Amino acid sequence: MNYGDELRRDIAAEGVTPLIGVFDMFSASVAAQHYDGLFVSGFGFAASFYGLPDIGFIAWPDMVAFTQRLRLAFPHRHLLVDIDDGYVDNEVACHVIEQLELIGASGVVLEDQKRPRRCGHVDGKRLLPLPEYLDKLATVLQTRRNLVVVARTDATGEEMLRRAEALAATAADVVLVDGIGSIEGIRRIREVIGDKPLLFNQIAGGKSPRLSLPELAALGVNVAVYSTPCLFAAHTAMEQALLRLKGEDGRLPEPTSGGVGVSESLALLQRNISRHRSAAQRPS
Repeated sequence: MNYGDELRRDIAAEGVTPLIGVFDMFSASVAAQHYDGLFVSGFGFAASFYGLPDIGFIAWPDMVAFTQRLRLAFPHRHLLVDIDDGYVDNEVACHVIEQLELIGASGVVLEDQKRPRRCGHVDGKRLLPLPEYLDKLATVLQTRRNLVVVARTDATGEEMLRRAEALAATAADVVLVDGIGSIEGIRRIREVIGDKPLLFNQIAGGKSPRLSLPELAALGVNVAVYSTPCLFAAHTAMEQALLRLKGEDGRLPEPTSGGVGVSESLALLQRNISRHRSAAQRPS
């Protein structure tokens, strides 16, 4: 299966392609029941794998290994992978591209931030000089075979428009301007990038407006990434469950209708065992 072309076809189709941010195999197992596309979120992976904020701690072998486990369990899902700045060096970036393409990633997001990097929806971000980023992007584009490449800028104001236009002029498949603060900003970016597909990233409590898929489609957005719904939902649910447990002096609550217990959890995970998939579900 050519995963890059599969994602490319979905992006080119009418409407908006949603990709759900996952942070571990369990969150991916839940998300894959409901969506065809998964986003390997740097925010979520840094939080779950290292217990640290997403400011540059991720090592590329860890991200590649995680993506490989995801692909084995979910052979028919899009996997868009956040690779930050390509892990600093151009040659490392290209090596990571080759590794991810070999194990079946659908695409990557390459950003123009300097290190130490920051979440796209917080202040204090610093950018690489545009020529330096474009050189790295060009090297990555020459290396990939079919992988979808999303060119991301974290610029703001007029520089945001200048960089978006420059990224749209490359062979990148999609443009992402992260942390867009308004609907008008989306409209202006859509105007300057022409026919190039546009990705919009939403994060709860972030800088960007909360918009539905129909609203995004009307603005000319082609891909919607939801970076952290699983992570933040897990955080909330775990806090609530542990507070309830403390309040009951350690007595587990009675199972409720629609709740999750051992049998429901095992049934979810059982589907990820390769030999339990039917032949019709396996990739050709």
